[in-house]
Amino acid sequence: MREIKYRVVGVMSGTSLDGLDMALCDFKYEENGWIFKIIKCKTIAYDSVWKHNLSTAQELSAYEFVKLHRQYGNFIGDHILDFVENIEGVDFVASHGHTVFHEPEKQVTFQIGCGAHIAAKSKLKVISDFRTLDIAMGGQGAPLVPIGDEVLFKSYGACVNLGGFANISYKDKDYKRVAFDICPVNIVLNELVKSINGHDYDEGGELGRKGKLNASLLKELNDIDFYKEEGPKSLAREWVEKLFIPVLDRYDSLSKEDVLTTCYHHFSFQIAKVINKVGVDTVLFTGGGAFNSYLMELVDANLKAKITIPEAEVIDFKEALIFAFLGVLRVEKQVNSLSAVTGARKDNIGGSIYMA
Repeated sequence: MREIKYRVVGVMSGTSLDGLDMALCDFKYEENGWIFKIIKCKTIAYDSVWKHNLSTAQELSAYEFVKLHRQYGNFIGDHILDFVENIEGVDFVASHGHTVFHEPEKQVTFQIGCGAHIAAKSKLKVISDFRTLDIAMGGQGAPLVPIGDEVLFKSYGACVNLGGFANISYKDKDYKRVAFDICPVNIVLNELVKSINGHDYDEGGELGRKGKLNASLLKELNDIDFYKEEGPKSLAREWVEKLFIPVLDRYDSLSKEDVLTTCYHHFSFQIAKVINKVGVDTVLFTGGGAFNSYLMELVDANLKAKITIPEAEVIDFKEALIFAFLGVLRVEKQVNSLSAVTGARKDNIGGSIYMA
């Protein structure tokens, strides 16, 4: 049997616009399955220009949008080139890019960051565009991380990521992997915090602790139809703008601090409700929200399962790690998108390959 091992740079940019996450990961296939090690990781914080460009990309003309797609690919490629300087044996880059459009019911999804430009700049093979095939096959194109949860983090009853959105992945009673988005998190919290004090995020949830819970707003948020739907289902910026923010706008007489605190209670309630319904004993929490002690306290207060928060590099770079692994599966011609999770007609192998 041939030895199967890869050294891959996983690249991820989340909806919360924290920055460009890069993780250099080693993967090896052994008798008991795949094992991984994060060798090096780094986040490139976006400056004000890139934050503006990425947050307003959906408003551009077609021509300007294509330009930004190429420019962002060059940006990623330049930073990868610096990241892997003096590192030998990198097999390829697996890049998620940055999601601008995601409306699977219309068969639309787009992650900017042109794979060809990443390859040209980094001088490495690049795998990108992981979601399009699944969308074309009638799926949600998301979430894709659950295949990594299934293989790399199988010792946990469920895995929850708290990024721009909260999502969960677990095995059902028939041992099939189930995953879906639960609710928005940082995509809403960060904007509220910015409107209050100009900060990018609520460190430790300290600002959230200061407001008062508003029962009427909490009830209206918890009554949003999305929470009654069964999976597969996914959330995106468009949903927040069309369905979530208008609810907050109806409570403009409240202080922004009270709105923020109520959102904390809403998100923690929805997260705990889903986990309790699943009925697992252990939950792995990752993503930036896992550092938010106020959010985690509220979740824990409603939760029956035991919470595990891993080392900081896994919290911050789990998605970059798993997209690196999706690239490995693509190269190995193994399924990297589960139809049971996305709702596609069948399991598929997504990702476009660019050779430098």
